[in-house]
Amino acid sequence: LNKKYLNVISAPLTVGSLQFLVGSLYCIILWTTKLRAPPILTSSGKTAVNKVGFYHMAGQELSMMSLNAGAVSFTHIVKALEPFFSAMVSGVIFGKWMNPVVYATLIPVVGGVAYACLKERAFSWLAFYTAMGSNLAFALRAVVSKSALDASGGELGENLTSLWKDALPNSSTYELVKGLVISGLFHYLNNEVMYLALSNVHPVTLAVGNTMKRVFIVVASVVVFRTPITVQAAIGSAVGLGG
Repeated sequence: LNKKYLNVISAPLTVGSLQFLVGSLYCIILWTTKLRAPPILTSSGKTAVNKVGFYHMAGQELSMMSLNAGAVSFTHIVKALEPFFSAMVSGVIFGKWMNPVVYATLIPVVGGVAYACLKERAFSWLAFYTAMGSNLAFALRAVVSKSALDASGGELGENLTSLWKDALPNSSTYELVKGLVISGLFHYLNNEVMYLALSNVHPVTLAVGNTMKRVFIVVASVVVFRTPITVQAAIGSAVGLGG
């Protein structure tokens, strides 16, 4: 859906921001109708939520920029490096190192992605850099979120849970708005499920799970958008995603 509507309205920051708006409205409805108790944050909780929110916003907006600049398959091939970024951020910034075997298993991921990008037909430096930036932002989000979830036993608070004018001639107002709302709702629900998973696993494990998800996204994008992909890119993608 993201790429479909970015093809109509080439404004990735606007589309990304509208997704956040939909998610915010969804939360407000849940809180005002008492279907879910609103969070009550301490000062430490507010600091943690602000950090997570900033990293999540940066990661999502950079992802939208990457999708707008290149093919869906290319963006998700690069974003398969997320487990590597999560492992490095966890160790370098937060001092939480893992067993060397874990880092060894990430070598095929890095090598496969590099090989796939070497002569990728849809290669775009803007798409590459923004996808890499998104990897870093989401890795920081995951590690900071995990720290916050592990410390949420009352320390952080309570009830914590895990360009129109040019676009409209190519799509009706109703279809465009409906698509953006659905996209925003899926974005929110995807992240709610992600936090449920993160409360039980390490950030690197979560990133590996996201990489498995990208297998389906890459295949679907090639089928739907008929993106041409070289044999080298296919081999590199298979190695990276398989690793």
